[in-house]
Amino acid sequence: MNMKEINHLPIKFAFILWLGLFSIILYAQDTGKKTTELSETKTGWNFGALPTITFDSDLGFQYGALVNLYDYGNGSRYPRYNHSLYFEVSRFTKGSGINRFFYDSDQLLKGIRTTFDLSFLTDQKMDFFGFNGYESSYNPSWVDDQDMVNYHTRMFYAYDRKMLRIKVDLQKQLGNSNFWGVAGLALYNIQAGPIDLAKLNKGKADDKKLPDTDVLYDKYVNWGIISPEEKDGGWLNYLKAGISYDSRDNEPNPMKGIWTEAVIQTAPGFLGNGSFGHTKFAIIHRQYFTLIKRDLSFAYRLAYQGTLGGKVPFYSYPLMMTTFMKGAYSEGLGGAKTLRGILRDRIVGKGFVYGNAELRWKFVHTRFLNQNLYLALNAFWDGGMVVQKVDVNTSGVILAPDEEMSDYFSNKKESLHSSVGGGLRVAMNENFIISFDFGKALDPQDGTTGIYIGLNYLF
Repeated sequence: MNMKEINHLPIKFAFILWLGLFSIILYAQDTGKKTTELSETKTGWNFGALPTITFDSDLGFQYGALVNLYDYGNGSRYPRYNHSLYFEVSRFTKGSGINRFFYDSDQLLKGIRTTFDLSFLTDQKMDFFGFNGYESSYNPSWVDDQDMVNYHTRMFYAYDRKMLRIKVDLQKQLGNSNFWGVAGLALYNIQAGPIDLAKLNKGKADDKKLPDTDVLYDKYVNWGIISPEEKDGGWLNYLKAGISYDSRDNEPNPMKGIWTEAVIQTAPGFLGNGSFGHTKFAIIHRQYFTLIKRDLSFAYRLAYQGTLGGKVPFYSYPLMMTTFMKGAYSEGLGGAKTLRGILRDRIVGKGFVYGNAELRWKFVHTRFLNQNLYLALNAFWDGGMVVQKVDVNTSGVILAPDEEMSDYFSNKKESLHSSVGGGLRVAMNENFIISFDFGKALDPQDGTTGIYIGLNYLF
């Protein structure tokens, strides 16, 4: 982010905040049972159609539309719903696109919670900073077009990626306990390649066009760090099994309880993965504490994800395992869904750990247009690091006369990447939550700051 963008951030944030509040007013069109009583219970179908107007420092401004339908039935389970259907078509000004359908229900198959995700995600600027965190150098001046001496291209740490994702997760309660058995299938078709200069430069003045030069992805391919077999992407087909423990009192924003998952995910060669058969394991623990009844809570998340064996293609490293997706993207480390304020996908490795700690304060509870509404503030710390490294063979590296090895591969050992920040939440009927977060990286090698406006709490 250059200085010009930073100077305009307060104006952009205020503008998006106003649009977000205006959008949630539009959302308050309840097609279920109407009542003039100040009842907290919702019944029937609640329908919302919103303009998708958000901001993400990594992706830019988002525009488009989403439709979210909740069926609360007779209201006896509120705020738990019987069915949730989510549709989104949106674009980001930095070149990304979301086309997504997400379904969640524990009534479709009695006794089994079913979630289904069908998404086609495009990204003309998919972030790529190398592997193993701090062991890969980040040079912010190389992407700063105001730096007349060191500038390479704004797209130096990026490549073009298109991803089709089909994901089904099934969870069945084990007896009357809080334990659940988990099974799932995830299919990815990922197309990777160099930045499309012709498309990105179309219609731009000559002094605004991106230069025709190799970016980091091109160099990794030329140096053989990314092999010819994986450079263009391919299919990833996973089978998943595991167990979870869930005692949360409310899924969108719990005030108490535990949600822990332990999952093994395997991509066997016979399932269309070819020579890239591999197996991953993840354990994710989240816990929630009430500090002041109804209003103030503390939440934290601790997680590990690692590779148990096999050959993992580079485009699979950022994918994060979970049984329930809270947004279109489940990738990291770095960015809106993992480490806020740190560059998206800054920390990539075969295995990593990460954690988040957050205070959440609901400072307003009210009724508006016959809807239950609350406003909340949050303060957070995020951190993570690579603990299982990618083997990087630098024997094929060829440098220009004015380049040094440290420009790409630092002598710094991998250590904890951290950020801090805060945000605002606007929640309607407990389940529909608009989020505003601001995060600051604590090390310049991880970026500067990030602003994220979207949906839901992080965890």
